[in-house]
Amino acid sequence: MRKIKKWIHSLRGRIIIYNLIMVIVVALLGSIVTYKTALDRSKKVIKQSMSQRIEGVSDKFQVAYEEMMNIVLNCTGRKSMNLGSLDFTQQPSQRKQALMNNELMSDYCAISGYGSYISKLMMADKEGHFIQTGSDVGSTDDFEKLMETGWFEQELAKETGDYKVSVVKNPFFGGKGEKMIPIIRPLDNTGLMREEGWVFLGISAKLFEDELARVDSGNTMIAVTGMGAVIAKVETEEIKEKELALITDMLLKRTENSGVIEEKTSSGQWFISYAKSPETGILTYEMMPVKEALNERVIIIRLAGVLFFVCLLLGLLLSVLSSKRIRKPIDLLTAQVKKIGGGDFSRNPQLETDDEIGEIGKGINHMSGKIEQLLKKNVEDEREKKNLEIKMLQAQINPHFLYNTLDSIRWIAVIQKNASIVKMVTALSSLLKNMAKGFNEKVTLREELNFLQDYIIIEKMRYMEMFDVEIHVEEESLYNARIVKLTLQPLVENAIFSGIEPMGENGIISIHVKALENTLCISVRDNGVGIPEEKIEKILKGKEKSKNDTMSGIGLPNVDQRIKLVYGEEYGLSIESKVGEYTEIQVRIPIEY
Repeated sequence: MRKIKKWIHSLRGRIIIYNLIMVIVVALLGSIVTYKTALDRSKKVIKQSMSQRIEGVSDKFQVAYEEMMNIVLNCTGRKSMNLGSLDFTQQPSQRKQALMNNELMSDYCAISGYGSYISKLMMADKEGHFIQTGSDVGSTDDFEKLMETGWFEQELAKETGDYKVSVVKNPFFGGKGEKMIPIIRPLDNTGLMREEGWVFLGISAKLFEDELARVDSGNTMIAVTGMGAVIAKVETEEIKEKELALITDMLLKRTENSGVIEEKTSSGQWFISYAKSPETGILTYEMMPVKEALNERVIIIRLAGVLFFVCLLLGLLLSVLSSKRIRKPIDLLTAQVKKIGGGDFSRNPQLETDDEIGEIGKGINHMSGKIEQLLKKNVEDEREKKNLEIKMLQAQINPHFLYNTLDSIRWIAVIQKNASIVKMVTALSSLLKNMAKGFNEKVTLREELNFLQDYIIIEKMRYMEMFDVEIHVEEESLYNARIVKLTLQPLVENAIFSGIEPMGENGIISIHVKALENTLCISVRDNGVGIPEEKIEKILKGKEKSKNDTMSGIGLPNVDQRIKLVYGEEYGLSIESKVGEYTEIQVRIPIEY
């Protein structure tokens, strides 16, 4: 468990996990989109197939009806077919004409190609004289049977351009179907009223049943009139009559003459393809259960599942490969950091690649180089510091012996009443006491100035008062600021030896102390001979040879180095000089109390 937890929290583990999450999301979305696209396409194909099928059936119905109507129109429009030819009791010539007309009607039925579906084709007058043909057995009382129906007068009363069909029960004995579609038109060639004579054609509903069965779609198919009466149907599903009536009513109310819709009923979800004939009003529709139509969903789901797992495996493989590729330079970085921690600051060129990790590697190499430089500098600084301390110790003499000797000289001077010697010996004694305490401690500015005053007393006597020293501190609080001991004495000493003494006449040394933000600025200025510009940098770097007879043995370079060691590289000395006019040395250290 710990190993698993450690792996999860590792960079490689997180890369693999994050990549896998992304791959899973993308694969899942891809699978869903694939499934939905395939499902939508499958639905589209099914709907197109159903639409083409049902429109084909509807067109066949339309063609069959038009053929039947042409038979009727041929019968009503032919001049030889008049009312006089219907009475078989007339002259032999008329009977012959009646027989010829009867044969002609039979030929019309045969030529149409739908003869077997014409139950009855009858031409009659109002007196009951008629001739007939058709697939149903004829009878002498067929005229009376037709007259006794409740729909005859309604069909005869239809306008010439009214082709809306209705379905009725076959009134003739021996009919092949229980239902028929009647067409009745008056004889146009009589010149009389429509009640004088007419032509009747009965289309068997078997025509529609056979056409529906011939499609063999495996689905429920129904043909109804514009009033919703069922002409024919082929059922493959058990659907309640009430449910079919609701579907029929819904389709008849639609403004579009054809289309494919999805409809949910009490028996399930259906694809319904329909086509309506604007002329006849016949509505033909097909019903397919959605669940059966989309049986291939299983294949689609399997395909989407395979796609998902393939993407997952590819994602896992890519994640492992990419994590290895990323892990290698990271391992190099980790090893380099450990080497640096162990004290090995050597540069590793393998880290400096051209990518983002390579930028980090360059930074680590640069950092290790800087650390190595700093460590070397620190060692050198410590060595220099120790050398300074040794030099200072070497410059010291036994303080107790010196104090006792100076004290004896002072008392001799007092006895002899020599004030100058007393003053000089007192200053020298105080100076040596301070020097004996060491050079590296920090003292207040006031203590540093007091120490400097003792040195100035001695030097003024030595040089016969040939210079004056002016000290100005801008703020009283600065007297309490702390400064490295013996910082100002070498600066004043340099002003005397290198500025005033070579001039050969009286000079002035000015000491000015001020605070600039968080920095203590001390300037020591003399009006001596000045320093050539090319020598200034050499003096600070210790390349200019200094005199060995200085009081402390500490020159300007040592003062600058001490300040930098204690306070940092940004602090130290700076020299400004103009030959023949002045030299000014600036001391910059942070303010400390």
